[in-house]
Amino acid sequence: MTIIVTGAAGFIGSHVCKALLKQSIDIIGIDNLNDYYEPALKHARLGLLTPYKNFTFHELDIENNQEINSRFSGLKIDAIIHLAAQAGVRYSLEKPFSYTQANVTGFLSLLELARNNDVNHMIYASSSSVYGRNSKTPFHEDDQTVLPASLYGATKQANELMASSYAHLYQIPLTGLRFFTVYGPWGRPDMAYWMFTKNIMKEKPINIFNHGDMARDFTYIDDIVTGILAVLDTPPNTSTHWHRIFNLGNDHPEKLMTMIETLEKGLGKTAIKNMMDMQKGDVTKTWADISKAKNTFGYQPKIGLKEGLERFIEWHNQHSQFFV
Repeated sequence: MTIIVTGAAGFIGSHVCKALLKQSIDIIGIDNLNDYYEPALKHARLGLLTPYKNFTFHELDIENNQEINSRFSGLKIDAIIHLAAQAGVRYSLEKPFSYTQANVTGFLSLLELARNNDVNHMIYASSSSVYGRNSKTPFHEDDQTVLPASLYGATKQANELMASSYAHLYQIPLTGLRFFTVYGPWGRPDMAYWMFTKNIMKEKPINIFNHGDMARDFTYIDDIVTGILAVLDTPPNTSTHWHRIFNLGNDHPEKLMTMIETLEKGLGKTAIKNMMDMQKGDVTKTWADISKAKNTFGYQPKIGLKEGLERFIEWHNQHSQFFV
């Protein structure tokens, strides 16, 4: 089996690659290694993958459709796991064009690759951000997604609409996964738990938006990887549908202040707290209804926030060079 994984040097992508490589599956990794955050972290993740003989890496921009197609034209590709994207809700306020280029044009490049190479199954990363300003919780896949709170969320909703159209037009089996606040070792430095850890250790203030009155359905990276692999092994039943969407969360929202208190205890330091108003593009609460994923492919998250943050802190203590 040969699988293309985009965003292979990213947080989720590198974990997915490693899990598949251990199964002796041939992986073609794609990443542009951009400088949205420190590239050294991306190279370090790649360093965990390159020892595997069944791993091949291509440094490519996914929005470069001509290059993508010329590199992989005629190649037998069993599946695509598309995880590359311009991430971050707040950064979309500063660099909006980077989101349409990577998340919309780049997504179209992968859909075209799947169409032209007769790929058996394409899995792509959506986001809890598509639920936007919905007030009803927990979020269910059948809820409306027409009130995005950020451009990032809007691009992910665009991905779902594009996938639906390609599945209908070209009979491509497609699965979208709405990830909920993924965290853990080898994570992204722009995520709150990472920034809080860094500033707590440096005895610098941490910015707490909406005065701490926020909650997130934090989902540990291992649970996300398990869900992705389960979806890979359970493609759509194309006799009934070609495109489907699932929430992958923890089904247990935690208060932001609980996360901070857990970090303080694990790090042995008290945070200097800078209470702030709500920031544009943010939402007060996320909560995944995961019943559909449970019933379809047995998805069941196992790692709670306390254990997950303890694992992250242990990793942080061994990799302090990334927190300078």
